[in-house]
Amino acid sequence: IKTNPENKIINIKKIILKPEITLSQINNFGIEELIAQGQSDYTHSIPSRIYNLKLAASKFHGVLIPPEKVLSFNETVGEISSLTGYQPAYIIKEGKTVLGDGGGVCQVSTPLFRAALNAGLQIIERNAHAYRVSYYENDMGPGFDATVFAPTVDLKIKNNTQSYILIQTSIDEQNNLLTFKLYGKKDNRRVEISKPYIWDIIPPPEPRYQEDPILKKGVIKQIDFPAWGAKVSFTYKVYKDDKLIIDNKFTSVYRPWQAVYLVGTAD
Repeated sequence: IKTNPENKIINIKKIILKPEITLSQINNFGIEELIAQGQSDYTHSIPSRIYNLKLAASKFHGVLIPPEKVLSFNETVGEISSLTGYQPAYIIKEGKTVLGDGGGVCQVSTPLFRAALNAGLQIIERNAHAYRVSYYENDMGPGFDATVFAPTVDLKIKNNTQSYILIQTSIDEQNNLLTFKLYGKKDNRRVEISKPYIWDIIPPPEPRYQEDPILKKGVIKQIDFPAWGAKVSFTYKVYKDDKLIIDNKFTSVYRPWQAVYLVGTAD
């Protein structure tokens, strides 16, 4: 054991990290007020799903969208896996509801989509879920959801205003609400969003029961839930100075979904 350790001098090179955006620059971004917000009610979500949506929502808090630029949800949220902190929760994959890393992230893309609609922004890409999911209809009718699945399924929004848009997210844990708030500068645009039109309603197929050698005999476990199929559409019109600048229709085709039960066969 050394009783007289030697003193060593280590020279540390100083590196000054300058902020990408300075306070003086912010004043030139044109951000003056709240221009719109979107919400989603995640009531009945399992704890891992809530954890995932909180983590994904945090990636958008403080994000700036420059004028005429397109925000990609997938690029902003980054990799979704256990390596980046996400937990297993239910996702829709290859026509099945299965446990997968990041289940619940679509609860984040949905209120962002709704906020963009309310702000009168241009929606470049939006995709509906394969079937109607109750989480997205807790507070709104069908057709106002937006699913994402990197790298092929994305939500893309263009800032078609003349000022920067600042995104702020918040979680109301008491009421199970995730809110996206968009700040920028209002420019005399008016948004008209119709109520959803629903047709071709199809009941769910009969439940499917499949044997499971792991579950004890006599035990039945439900792993998928029924949902009615339907086609849903709504119109989205945006006027600026009374001139129509966006005239879109969003259509969602939801498949009928069957309940699936595991039937235990183990002794």
